[in-house]
Amino acid sequence: MQYNFIKTAAALPVVEVADCKTNCDRIFDLIQKAENQGVEVVCFPELCLTAYTCADLFHNSQLIQSAENELFNLLKKTIIFETIFIIGMPVEVGNQLFNCAIVCQKGKIAGIVPKTYRPNNNEFYEIRWFASALDSQTKEIDFCTQKVPFGKDILFYSNDYLENKDNFTFSIEICEDLWAVIPPSSYQALGGSHVIFNLSASNELAGKSDYRRQLVSQQSGRCVAGYVYVSAGFGESSTDLLFASSAIIAENGTVLAGSERFLLEPQLIISNIDIERLKNDRKKNDSFKCTSLSENFRKIPLDMPVFGNTQLTRKFDRFPFVPQGKDLDERCQEIFNIQANALAVRLFHTGIKSAVIGVSGGLDSTLALLVTVATFDRLKIPRKNIFGITMPGFGSTARTKNNSWNLMKSLEISAEEISIVKAVEQHFKDIKQNPDNHDTTYENCQARERTQILMDYANKVCGLVIGTGDMSELALGWTTYNGDHISMYGVNSGVPKTLVQYLVKWIAENKTSDKSAKILFDIINTPISPELLPTNENDEIVQKTEDIVGPYELHDFFLYYFLRFGFSPEKIMFLAENAFENYDNKTIKKWLRVFLKRFFANQFKRSCMPDGTKVGSVNLSPRGDWRMPSDASVKGWIDSWN
Repeated sequence: MQYNFIKTAAALPVVEVADCKTNCDRIFDLIQKAENQGVEVVCFPELCLTAYTCADLFHNSQLIQSAENELFNLLKKTIIFETIFIIGMPVEVGNQLFNCAIVCQKGKIAGIVPKTYRPNNNEFYEIRWFASALDSQTKEIDFCTQKVPFGKDILFYSNDYLENKDNFTFSIEICEDLWAVIPPSSYQALGGSHVIFNLSASNELAGKSDYRRQLVSQQSGRCVAGYVYVSAGFGESSTDLLFASSAIIAENGTVLAGSERFLLEPQLIISNIDIERLKNDRKKNDSFKCTSLSENFRKIPLDMPVFGNTQLTRKFDRFPFVPQGKDLDERCQEIFNIQANALAVRLFHTGIKSAVIGVSGGLDSTLALLVTVATFDRLKIPRKNIFGITMPGFGSTARTKNNSWNLMKSLEISAEEISIVKAVEQHFKDIKQNPDNHDTTYENCQARERTQILMDYANKVCGLVIGTGDMSELALGWTTYNGDHISMYGVNSGVPKTLVQYLVKWIAENKTSDKSAKILFDIINTPISPELLPTNENDEIVQKTEDIVGPYELHDFFLYYFLRFGFSPEKIMFLAENAFENYDNKTIKKWLRVFLKRFFANQFKRSCMPDGTKVGSVNLSPRGDWRMPSDASVKGWIDSWN
C-alpha cells in the first residue's frame, strides 16, 4: 500500500446455478486476474459459489457439501496468491444454515461473516433457507479443515496495524444489511472499518439501479468510508427475477467506478480507495469520537499484499474545485446564488442601500460586480446604487480599462473613473520613493491608494465596499496588506481562481445580455495581472501573475488537498503527477515549494481578513474554517520531501 491507497476490486463472474465446480473455476480466473493487476482485496457477489438462485436446493446436503469441497480446492490453488479475496457461499453450523462471506488469503480462511438481515418479501424468501447472524452465538467453527472465526462482530486489519501508519481495516455486510434501518456497516465504521465490502444479489427493476447507486454512495458518505458493492449477474436463474451484474465502488459519498450492467461476460471493476483521506476526514467528524456507539469487534489480522508501487486506476481531476460534466451548470448556479444571497443578508441587516466596487477589467472584480448586480436585483434596489469605480494607474492597459468601463455601462450601474497616478506620485514624494524603482513599495502604494478611494467614496455615498479578492490570492498572500486585502464584505473569499473563470463564463452564457457576454469573454481571455508595473511599448501587460507565483491550476490543486485532506507534500506531488500531464516533476515540485512557503508566510493576512461567505468544502476564514498561528514554521513540510 503506497500513499495509503488500497487497490480494491468488485468481481462479477458468470455463474451456473448449483454447479459449484464450474463456479469455483470461474472465481479462480477472476482472482488470478486481480492478482496480476495488483489488487489487494477483491470481493465477489453473494452466494456466488453456488449461485444465489438455488432456492430449495439450499436444503440439499449435496449442494452444501459441494460448496465446501470447492472452497477447499480454491484455497489450495490460491495458496501462493497475495490478493485477499471475499466470496459468498452457504455455511452449515449445527442445525443452522447461514448466508456467509468467506475472507481468504494464501490458502487460509481469515474469517466468516454471516448475513444479519434476510429479505422476506415477494421477491426474496431467504428466511426460508437461512438463519440470521443474530440467531447465532457461535464464535468459531471447523470449516475446510481449519478453525475459523465466525460471526458478525469481525473486522479485518493489516497485521502491521500497530507499527505502520499505512494500516487499514475492512469489514463486511451482505446485501439486505445495507437496506436495514441501521446497517451493520454503520457500527463497523465506528468500530474502525475504513472499507466496507458488500456481497449482494440485487435484482433489476425499472429505476432500481439509480436508487441502489444512491444508497451505496450515501452510506459510504455517512460512514466516511470506502464501499465496494458487488451484486449477482449473468447466469443466475431468471425464473422470476433478473440479476444484471451491478458493481459500485464508492469513497465518502463519491462513486469512483461501476460495472456495465446486462453484460453476458465476467467483469473485474478496479479502483483505488484513499485510506488516509478517510482517516483525516474522520478526525474532524464528531461521530467518530463517540467510541461508546461502536460495538465490541474482534479484529482479525491479515498480511497486506505487496505489489510494489501503487498504480492509480482512478482519475484525479486537475480542477478539484470545478464541477465537471452535467453538474457544472447546477453547481455554478448554486455558488452564484450563495454569493448573491450572502451579500443580500449583509445589506439587509445593515440597512445599506448602496455598494462601491473597484472594477479593474480583471476576472475577480468582474465576478464580484456580477454578484453585486444580482444581489441588488433580488433586493429590488436600483442598479444605479452600485458605484463602480475604475482606477487606472501606471500598469493599466487600454484593454482592461475599456472592458471595465464597457462592462459597467452594459450592466447599467453608476460608473466613474478616478485615476490614481497623481495621488501616488505625490505619495512617492512624501515618502521619498524613487518612481523608477519598481519594487514592492511602488506596487503596494497603488493598491493602498485604490483601497483608500473606495473606502472614502463608500463613506460619501453611505455604501458598502465590496471585496473582489479570491481564495487563491488569500492562500498565496497575493494581496496587499491593508490594500486590496481589505473590504467591507468579500463576496469572492470562498471562490478559488480556477472556479472564478468558470463562473464568469457560466454567467456570460446564461445570465447576461449578448453585449455584456462579449465583454465578459474578452475579460476571461485577458492575462491575470494586478497591473501595477508599467506596460510595454505596445500597451500590453508585462506583469503576469502566473509567471511570478506560478500556475493557479497547480496552486488550487495543492490548496485543495492540503486543506481538505491534510495530505503531505509528497502525496500531493504524487497526485499532481497523475493529474497534470502538462507539467514535469521538476516544475510541480518547484511550484509546490512556492505554495507551501507563501501559504505559511501569509497567514497573518488571513487572520484579519474581512467577512465573506463560504461556498465549498474548503475555506480560509480564521473564524471557523482555518485556524493557524501566523508564526507556524514551514520547515517540516519543506524538509520532509527534499
